[in-house]
Amino acid sequence: MTEQTVLEKVIIVGCQTVEDDLRYQYSIDELQSLTETAKAKVVATLTQKREKIHPSTYIGKGKVEELKALEDELEAELIIFNDELSPSQVRNLSSYINARIIDRTQLILDIFAQRARSKEGKLQVELAQLQYLLPRLGGQGTQLSRLGAGIGTRGPGETQLETDRRHIRRRIDDIKTQLSVIVKHRDRYRERRKKNKAFQIALVGYTNAGKSTLFNRLAEADSFEENQLFATLDPLTRKLILPSGFTVLLTDTVGFIQDLPTTLIAAFRSTLEEVREADLLLHVVDMSSPDYFQHEQTVHKLLEELEIHQIPQLTVYNKKDLMHMDFVPSAKTESIQISALNESDQSVLKNQIERMVIDSMESYHVEVPSTEGKLLSQLKNETILRELTFNEEKQIYLCKGYAPADHQIYGQLNKYSK
Repeated sequence: MTEQTVLEKVIIVGCQTVEDDLRYQYSIDELQSLTETAKAKVVATLTQKREKIHPSTYIGKGKVEELKALEDELEAELIIFNDELSPSQVRNLSSYINARIIDRTQLILDIFAQRARSKEGKLQVELAQLQYLLPRLGGQGTQLSRLGAGIGTRGPGETQLETDRRHIRRRIDDIKTQLSVIVKHRDRYRERRKKNKAFQIALVGYTNAGKSTLFNRLAEADSFEENQLFATLDPLTRKLILPSGFTVLLTDTVGFIQDLPTTLIAAFRSTLEEVREADLLLHVVDMSSPDYFQHEQTVHKLLEELEIHQIPQLTVYNKKDLMHMDFVPSAKTESIQISALNESDQSVLKNQIERMVIDSMESYHVEVPSTEGKLLSQLKNETILRELTFNEEKQIYLCKGYAPADHQIYGQLNKYSK
C-alpha cells in the first residue's frame, strides 16, 4: 500500500484578519504540522485576506468557488479550516463542498483522542469532544452521517454522535462525575506530597519542545516520547535525585499550543493543576525551531492565564545541537542551553536545578547529639546536607545544610542551632 492511499488528502483554509503576516503564516504552518501529526497529507493551502471572517462561509463567495475547484482537481477528502467554525458556517460550506469539513479545534481534539492513555485523559478528551459537538448537532445530518473514519472522527465520543442531545448531556454529566472523583484522588496525593514537604518541579513548554525526552533522561522514567505534537497528555510524576542526593518530584505535563481550544483549556485545567503546585518550573524551549520565540511567548501567556507565572522559572533551551541559525536567547528568567540526550548537559542541568532549589531554602548550622538518630536521618533524607562531621569528644554531629523554609524540621533544629 503506498503512502498516498494511506494518508487522507487535505486542503488547509485560512483567513487572515490580522496585519501581522508573520503571526498568520506561523499559525498556518502550525496547522500543517498538526495535520501531519494526525496522519494526513496537505495537498494545498488556500488563504484569503479579509477585514473580518465571512459570517456565513468563513471565506468570501469567490474563494469558496476556488476551494470547490481545488477540491475537485486534487480529489481532497478533507478540508481543515484554521479557525473554529460556527455550526451555520459548516452547514453553508457543506452545501458547496463534498469533502468532510473540520476546523482547527476538531483537529486538535482528534490528536488528543489518539494520544490519551490514562482513564482521566480519555475522559477529558471525550468531555471536550462532546461539549464541542453539542451546539453543532442541529442540521448537521449530512456531516454526521459521513463520520466513521479519518481525522475528526476518532476518539471515544464518535459512537454516540447521532444520538439525541439528552443522551449527550447525560454522558457529559457522567464524565464530569467520574473526573471529579479522579481530581479528588489527585488532590489527596498532592496533599500527601505537601505534608511530606516534597519539593516539586514541573516541566512546561510548547508541544514537541522535548519535555518528555528530558523527563525520561532526568528521572529515568518511561514517559511516551516521540517527535510529534502532543505526544504527552497525561501528567506523570517521578522522583529526581539531585547531585547532593536530595530527592525532588518531577512532573511532565501536556504541551501548550497557540490558540488552544477553550473546551480543551477547561477540560485539561485539572491536568495543569499539577503545575500550580510546583515550587519550580522548567520551561523547555526548542531552540531548533524557527518559531521558538513565538512558542516561548505562547507558554508565558498561558502561564499568566493559569495564574502561575509567579512561580520561579528556569528556561531550558533544548536541542542545542540543532540550534536554529537565528536563535537568540530571550528568557527574562535564568536560562540554560542543553541537549536533553547529552549526559554531561543533563548533569549541568541537575546542578543548576539544585542551585535554584537551594536558593528557595533556608540554611541551618546545628550540633545534633548522636542519640538523635531519627533527626539525623531526616536531615539526610529531607534536606540538602552539605556538611556532616562527628565530634567524638562531645559525641555530637556538626551539620550544615539547607531545608525548605516551612519544613517542620526547623522546630526540632532550633534547640540545637549554633
